[in-house]
Amino acid sequence: MKKAALTLTGMIALLHYYIAWFEIFAWTSRGPKVFSDFPAELFEQTIPLAANQGIYNAFLAVGLTWALIIKDAKWQKNVATYFLMFVAVAGVFGALTVTTKILFIQAIPALIALAFLWVPGSSTRQN
Repeated sequence: MKKAALTLTGMIALLHYYIAWFEIFAWTSRGPKVFSDFPAELFEQTIPLAANQGIYNAFLAVGLTWALIIKDAKWQKNVATYFLMFVAVAGVFGALTVTTKILFIQAIPALIALAFLWVPGSSTRQN
């Protein structure tokens, strides 16, 4: 993976660790500030739903982190691709169903990382 692809993958992993923390632990405190268009009473009622979403974001973050530490170049690329595709699909779905901002925060960075990952001639890691 080129340095750019590794860097983007790491940044996307960090973003998903943050999203997981936000949805699991800070939904009622930070949620109303972040999603100011939503009714305030919504947040208390949706704690279990947000926490469930947070767990899925944690899985994405862990998978992307795993991709960063794999030593075999082929498998590093495969695992990174797998999890970046999940992030991209989730971002597109979020953009269609929640807010278009998700497209720019989640989907497009994942697609850019995938593009760097799959640029012809790019190698994942020198062995």
